[in-house]
Amino acid sequence: MKFLFPDDGTRACRIKVIGVGGGGGNAVSRMIDASMKGVEFIVCNTDMQVLSLNKAPTKIQLGAKLTCGLGSGGNPEIGKKAAEESVDEIKGAIKGADMVFLATGMGGGTGTGASPIIAEISKEENALVVGVVTKPFEFEGRKRMQQALEGIRELKQKISTVIVIPNQKLLSVAPRNITFDEAFKVVDNILLLATRGISELITEPELINLDFADVKSVMNEQGNAVMGVGKAKGEDRAIHAADVAINCPLLEDSDIRGARGILVNVKGGKDLTLHEVEDAVSLVKDTAGGDANIIFGAAVSSEKNEDVEVTVIATGIEKDAKIEGRKM
Repeated sequence: MKFLFPDDGTRACRIKVIGVGGGGGNAVSRMIDASMKGVEFIVCNTDMQVLSLNKAPTKIQLGAKLTCGLGSGGNPEIGKKAAEESVDEIKGAIKGADMVFLATGMGGGTGTGASPIIAEISKEENALVVGVVTKPFEFEGRKRMQQALEGIRELKQKISTVIVIPNQKLLSVAPRNITFDEAFKVVDNILLLATRGISELITEPELINLDFADVKSVMNEQGNAVMGVGKAKGEDRAIHAADVAINCPLLEDSDIRGARGILVNVKGGKDLTLHEVEDAVSLVKDTAGGDANIIFGAAVSSEKNEDVEVTVIATGIEKDAKIEGRKM
């Protein structure tokens, strides 16, 4: 899909995904393993050893003079100062981006402290910025949770759309025998789905196309943002997939009701029908209510696929909205 820009004619929309800190770096590595296309990957960290092992083609060592490559010691203030020391390198990596995704695990030092600085730099470079972040498990301690909440608050002051995924909610849906490594892979996968669900609307050829201005109008809505992904097969698969996405158990404590902007991406195989797309989008629209600005895209995979996958991103949600699970 091509977009027209007045400055240099026709060019593809340029999207960059930046993983900040250990958690964000892990999420980026998983996106690379999943062969996510149409985006450029960057990772930023104060820990040189961790940074050197990452699969991203562009790596930025934050605060080389301040930390000597030894990390932030879990101190967000160090993470912030490290990013401030490395402003020129960050600007150079972001330059030319139309859209920037910031992926990070909040609560530690580098991700929590550096992410708001990187978000601000991205905005100064005229990029649309979307934060996709996690909150720590409760067993990680009160201090780490408090740091995470403060980091999320600061990030929301810099950019309009911050999608928050609470790790604690994973425990409500994961089997008792899930390993520590498997649990964090699930979290990384949610970060992947959120980023891919938005970026593919812009980068992938689709049956129903969206332009960057439409996506930008939704992502710039002020307020809380939530995302959900659902997949289903068989009879009424599109409706079931949309219902799963709307009631995703890994969302922050908000639902899509009252959202001012909603982005829906429907994906399926060659047998995906127009009526199925209509069914999925209508369910999302009816659940949201009000006068939400809803934009959607539909894509068909060249591979044989019985599943329909629906991704929902809702923005501009009032802060007191609460989850009220709905059953079909």
